[in-house]
Amino acid sequence: MAEKISAVKGMNDVLPPHSGDWEWLESMVRQLMFRHGYKNIRTPIVEPTGLFIRGLGEVTDIVEKEMYSFSDRLNGEELTLRPENTAGVVRACIEHSLLHEGGKRLYYMGPMFRHERPQRGRYRQFHQIGAEALGFGGPEVDAEIILLAESLWKALGLQGVRLEVNSLGQLNERHAHRAALITYLEKHHTQLDADAKRRLHSNPLRILDTKNPDLQDLVNDAPQLVDFLGTASLDHFNRLREILDACQISYRINPRLVRGMDYYNLTVFEFITDSLGSQGTICGGGRYDGLFEELGGKPAPAIGWAMGVERVIELLRDQDRLPSQAHPDIYAIVGDSKDLPQVFPFLQTLRGAGLSVQMHASPRSEWSGIKAQFKKADASGATYALIFGPDELKQGMVACKPLRNDQQAQGMMALADLAQWAGHLQSAPR
Repeated sequence: MAEKISAVKGMNDVLPPHSGDWEWLESMVRQLMFRHGYKNIRTPIVEPTGLFIRGLGEVTDIVEKEMYSFSDRLNGEELTLRPENTAGVVRACIEHSLLHEGGKRLYYMGPMFRHERPQRGRYRQFHQIGAEALGFGGPEVDAEIILLAESLWKALGLQGVRLEVNSLGQLNERHAHRAALITYLEKHHTQLDADAKRRLHSNPLRILDTKNPDLQDLVNDAPQLVDFLGTASLDHFNRLREILDACQISYRINPRLVRGMDYYNLTVFEFITDSLGSQGTICGGGRYDGLFEELGGKPAPAIGWAMGVERVIELLRDQDRLPSQAHPDIYAIVGDSKDLPQVFPFLQTLRGAGLSVQMHASPRSEWSGIKAQFKKADASGATYALIFGPDELKQGMVACKPLRNDQQAQGMMALADLAQWAGHLQSAPR
């Protein structure tokens, strides 16, 4: 026997019935995006490595440690499995001139890849749903995209999700803050851990987001970016807050919130839960007005967020917010496998009328009797069993047995009436 091959560690299969949870969540997202005027975009899973080096920043954890990168065997091109999708969306917008006729509201769903230690809520292949508002510069769009995520939590019935916001200001303001931060941290160099020392001169802002408890007091006393923001940045942030307040959205200003990518400016935000341990951020994003120019396009403002699907599914499951699994309307019981050619057209008629039909199947040499098929029908969760027995078929009839309710539907019916019966079931409340 050949050696069994298993999935790559940290890259998981999604199997029934849990795949139904994913389909339900994706359906809810599509409805929400439609109501807010966001349209779907689908970009390649593999992108040029330079897209992420330029877009995310060379000294970010993602680029330094986590990307799956390789050289194309045919032409030596450096390629990377996408670790996030904002850079890819912006690349597509530049390449296809999507902003030529004005701003675009887009959303995506799909797998991302980061080489890190798998743990609860964090996998090497993980899935994100994201929304991007491109070509819009005002704080009202910042509010819109935050409210978009807030609306999703309400539609899903999630509880205990809190919003944290901050402003990173503009590049010159961050440079002034960066210089003050480096000066402050250099005075406390001996207290820094190895990661903070490594980042001190390359990306000191990320030190503020450290999870090391020994550095918390040091970080809390560090210079805050808000003290370096100019009038325009403060006005942008305050106008955002006015809209959130008017919509009665609860939030906390977190001056240490910086996010993990270099492309952010002005508004940044995260939606956080305490129910998933250390992986508490289920959605995060912010404004990235400089990314279009960084990737070779004309300057354009933009803002977006990405949501971790695995984390949201886990939170929905913990809060018992996932719907019950769908079951077939009908389980077709066939008395003799020789009658299958006669039965199949009727099953197709039922499916064509919009009903879900599961047909009993087994190897012909082991075709199950009626009693065994009834057990399978009941286990399937189907509402009705239709029995296509040899005697019934000779008479042009089929027997109907309700498996859950509607006992009045029990009895015989003509095969010619199946389409009419199916239409009646479709129109009846379920």
